[in-house]
Amino acid sequence: MAYGTVNADVIGTSVAGSNLGAGNASIMKNRIINGAMVIDQRNNGSSVTPTVDNTYTLDRWSTGLSQASKFSVQQNAGSVTPPIGFSNYLGVTSLAATSLGAGDYFLLKYTIEGFNTSDLQFGTANAKTITLSFQVYSSLTGTFGGALQNGAQNRSYPFSYSIPVANTWTTISVTIAGDTSGTWVGATNGKGLSVWYGLGTGSTYSGTAGAWATGTYFAPTGATSVVGTNGATFYITGVQLEVGSIATGFEYRQYGQELALCQRYYENMGSCYIANSSNNYGSLIYKVSKRATPTITSSSSGFASQGSITTEGAWWVYTTSQGNSTITVSAEL
Repeated sequence: MAYGTVNADVIGTSVAGSNLGAGNASIMKNRIINGAMVIDQRNNGSSVTPTVDNTYTLDRWSTGLSQASKFSVQQNAGSVTPPIGFSNYLGVTSLAATSLGAGDYFLLKYTIEGFNTSDLQFGTANAKTITLSFQVYSSLTGTFGGALQNGAQNRSYPFSYSIPVANTWTTISVTIAGDTSGTWVGATNGKGLSVWYGLGTGSTYSGTAGAWATGTYFAPTGATSVVGTNGATFYITGVQLEVGSIATGFEYRQYGQELALCQRYYENMGSCYIANSSNNYGSLIYKVSKRATPTITSSSSGFASQGSITTEGAWWVYTTSQGNSTITVSAEL
């Protein structure tokens, strides 16, 4: 090669037929953390039956409900083969045939922190178009739905999608024009944008699909109710929300990176053994700085904090109970 000559292989705007995302396609393309449902710090693959609103299941994924114990959530529930390119999924199983009243709602929820949505410029004339994509599998067929919402839950965009064949992984893509109205959280650690998946929603919380509206809507009118059929299943993985009008290939992250992103909101600090029942003092240093001042819980009834709790750690904690103790730290939205 002659001195001063540079040879370069130019990568086009598409790879194997998939367009690259807007902006830097390898940094924060996907605003969803744990969209591949790999991390499950709380339950380690065990099933959980939500009894109250905002029960967290797999990391970063919570539930909404108006009645307790109508469905269960488990990583890889039913042990079906995940879609190509994925090893895990979030599985919902209906535990009863539940008739929906007007005010009923049963939901999966994901909330994105304001720091990770402020560039979308929602609430302004420059609001960006976004695309939500995912892989879904259900024992039911028909028109399903969900919604996007602002943090105050007074701006909603119900969306619908079709599952034409039962018990088959289906790729879904929904493009949504950015909201130019309403109040949206900026670059803060508050609730920036929530994504809801309807599992059964009454008329009070159902709205017209395909448009932003003032109000609290979780799904489009007439969407299929998973909880309406006993034993019905709803599985989902590969959830991605990105800037642009085209769904691009799923952004895979290294396991350690994905875990660290989850630990900003929740961290299982593991177990320790308390040798005696007298006061045992110590301190906690988190692996990852937390989103906000967290809540610390322990399986030991004698656990307490005597000093300051910060986003970096907790000082002068003690326990008076002998035996094993598991400590968790939560700063969820």
